[in-house]
Formats: sequence, C-alpha cells, structure tokens
Amino acid sequence: QVQLVESGGGLVQAGGSLRLSCAASGRTFSTYGMGWFRQPPGKEREFVSAIPWSGGRTYYADSVKGRFTISRDNAKNTVYLQMNSLKSEDTAVYYCAAGRVSTFYTGLPASYAYWGQGTQVTVSS
Repeated sequence: QVQLVESGGGLVQAGGSLRLSCAASGRTFSTYGMGWFRQPPGKEREFVSAIPWSGGRTYYADSVKGRFTISRDNAKNTVYLQMNSLKSEDTAVYYCAAGRVSTFYTGLPASYAYWGQGTQVTVSS
C-alpha cells in the first residue's frame, strides 16, 4: 500500500502562484512515478503532470506547459507542483497519484493505483 497526502492548496488571485506538495509513504518502491491530476467543478478529472521516481523527463498537459513545474525529492518521498501564472480555469481539486505501470506518464487514470484525498485550488479573477 502507498499513502499519499497533498497539501498547499488555497485561494489565490489570477496571476499568482501556489506550490502543492504530495508526501508519499508505504511501498513507494512498487510504483513507477507520480502524477498530478485535477478535477474542475462539474468536469471530469484530467491529467496535469507526471514525473518518474528514477529521473528523466517530466510530462505536462498542454494547458499547463510553461506555467507549472513538477519536481520530486526522493529522500523525502515527496513530489511538488509549482504553479505559476495561475488562471481562473486552473480552479479545481488537485490530486496526486502513484503510477502502477511504466506508462503512467501518459496520464491515463487507470495507470495509477493510489490516490491522495485532494486539495482545493481556487483562482479568483
């Protein structure tokens, strides 16, 4: 089992920044990497970004490229999502998830075995 706890959400004005954290515990060695997803009000959950535990490239949805940065601290088993130049359309509940297959970076929710409880991000215009 892997436990995931997100933090760092909140209310921010458009153009502002937030950094989300996801602390992982348990059998993290059984996972390939971590992803961030979000679910805007009344919409489906969507992929935001992903990063492997082992290093290498990072992955982003087109809607956040150039504004969001994913990073990890393996010593702390923590993944971060730095969100800059926030827009009202970034308002959503943000979830971190642990990838259970090597293709987790493609962003399919079925590729993730464990999910956090979510943290609310609200961007006011």
